[in-house]
Amino acid sequence: MTVMDDIKELIDRLSNDEDAVKKMAVFKLQTNIGDPSFAEIFLAQGGLAKLRHLALYSSGNTLAYSLTSFSRLLELDKGWDYVTPDLISRVVELIVTHPLVNILRGAMSILVAIVSHPHTSNSVCGSYDGPFGFRALKPIIATHMQFLEMLVSRLSSADHALCANSLQLINALVRDAIANDTDAEWPRFIKQLQDLGVIKAVFVLMQSSALQDLAHPLLEFQTLTKVFLKRWRDIKVDLEVTDHRIALTGLHLASAPEVLLSDGRSSVSKIRHHNPEKWRRLGFQTESPAWEFGGIGFLGMMDLTDFVRKDEDGFKKIIVEQNTKSPQHRCPIARASLAVSSLLYYLFAIDKSDIDDPKTFQVLESRANYDRAFRPLLLQWSRLHSVVLSAFLRLWKEAQAEVQDFDKVAELVRILIYHVIGQAHRTKDVQDIEDDILEMNCARLRALQMDILEQTYDNAWGNHLLHVKEELRSEAMQFIKEQRIRCLLHGAWFPVSAQRGPRSQTQVQSIPWRFVRLSHNRRYLHYCNYENRTVYEPQLEELPEKLDLSIVSSVVSNVIPASLSSTSSSSGTLAPTVGGPKLASTTITIHGYPPSSNIQCNHDEEVVLLALYPLTHSSASEWLDGLLMLLNQQPITSETSKLVNMVTNYGLKIRLLNVRYTDDYHQSLPQLPGREDVNEDYYYSLFV
Repeated sequence: MTVMDDIKELIDRLSNDEDAVKKMAVFKLQTNIGDPSFAEIFLAQGGLAKLRHLALYSSGNTLAYSLTSFSRLLELDKGWDYVTPDLISRVVELIVTHPLVNILRGAMSILVAIVSHPHTSNSVCGSYDGPFGFRALKPIIATHMQFLEMLVSRLSSADHALCANSLQLINALVRDAIANDTDAEWPRFIKQLQDLGVIKAVFVLMQSSALQDLAHPLLEFQTLTKVFLKRWRDIKVDLEVTDHRIALTGLHLASAPEVLLSDGRSSVSKIRHHNPEKWRRLGFQTESPAWEFGGIGFLGMMDLTDFVRKDEDGFKKIIVEQNTKSPQHRCPIARASLAVSSLLYYLFAIDKSDIDDPKTFQVLESRANYDRAFRPLLLQWSRLHSVVLSAFLRLWKEAQAEVQDFDKVAELVRILIYHVIGQAHRTKDVQDIEDDILEMNCARLRALQMDILEQTYDNAWGNHLLHVKEELRSEAMQFIKEQRIRCLLHGAWFPVSAQRGPRSQTQVQSIPWRFVRLSHNRRYLHYCNYENRTVYEPQLEELPEKLDLSIVSSVVSNVIPASLSSTSSSSGTLAPTVGGPKLASTTITIHGYPPSSNIQCNHDEEVVLLALYPLTHSSASEWLDGLLMLLNQQPITSETSKLVNMVTNYGLKIRLLNVRYTDDYHQSLPQLPGREDVNEDYYYSLFV
């Protein structure tokens, strides 16, 4: 028996009176219909009419297999002659009323093929002369009002294949509505889907572990979201358009104009008179607000009206608060809203979205790229805009900014958006994002700003900047070394021995003290023990004992913070001196070889030459690192290290203040300042 005979027998079984025979025949058909050569013979033998009949009138598994077979045939761009309104109505009715998953999968696949046909077909329309795309479903959806609601509800199904089919159908409807809707009704359709909860459902799917099973339709939905955001941005605000005029009027009325009269009184009659600052008091720069939306278009108006609609009372309070300030200190809320919309627009790279670009889906070739490719927070656009705009107002108030500082505050907000939203993980909840934004203050954002600036210069100048840093660090080390040695030259009081246990002030004053000072030639440590600590600091000639630093071999210490040793009941603390926090028990031990005059010692063994017991962290750091650096060794305390880093960083920033990012002295030398019209008190430095 030939293949043609097998197909003819299979077609005959499709119309058999026994349900079991039809079920087995259509089950076999769905596994073979995807083969183009098989499909050609099947169509030539007239099998499509019988398959369509089963799709219209069968039930159960027979219906599921016939719908799957029909959808696979449409994917081959065949069988369009039998796509009729009654078939579309039947499929839509199944989606609305039927609970079985296997039937719903096939039904949605057929609708996806019909809606997507203008985008995927190699021919113009085949022999099918009916409507395609969203237009093919409009009249039927009008009679089945629950269709879109049921379609969105399927996104929460536990069956991932059904979720994928539902999302593919939603994507096809949105794509066709945006591309082919000549009546500009696509914004209403998008709004209808949003009201049904499609954003929340897709957001949950993007953050779920089922991402790999739904990767392609989810990425397509994300790209479509960027597409209609871009379309909204491209729509110019025009007061001649009714919707635009109503939106602006709503902003004005929501700002409680009756309580913002110049004389501070509320008068209904005065509202009717023209307010010369009608729009400027809302934060616009002029009284013609339409042109100010030019950079962000109707998208900016939508964001601002959404912010007002979510909390009208809060918006009124903001306007009232801002108008109680002088014009220079008011935060222009409308201008700030447009700036936030623009910052979010560029963060999510909306301009680079193109759903027909084949490179869009190349990122799905590796699962390692999923966290980078999917941006669930994009779906929370309105919520992010509201919380960032609130942060803009808070930062303005915290910085006590003026109108001329607007760009500086906007830059801080840009860093806030990049740091919190741009670097957020795919699974991070939007509530956590809002909490992180609320925790950001000016000081932290400015620190991040300096870090970004440093990274920018690192990327721009690379090895040259590294060389400058090394040079500045060497200079800073020499500077701190001199400072530490000067502390030794000044001298300091130390207890003769470490004292354990708490002591009263009288007992502390009665213990023996030792004053230690470095000689002017930096070769000897002079010291002397006293029964009591004197008010004045002894001079070198009053310190008979001295230690030759040439015989010192090492300096060691057991610097222990009081917070660590306080847990031990066996250790006490000495009363601190003025100048730093107290230490629990600190010893700076100077080791070395005894002088040759001491015949009782072995000259090959180290001995303790002197022990110091500083009472503060600052004193311990000064003397320990001072002695080490005096012996040409590296400092070891964190306090000295922080000082070196601070001096290095400040030196680098001072140098960078004198160099612009665009400076290029390789082509032409900088213009040197002259002395024309300069008096005798003037001087300048070139820092070269």
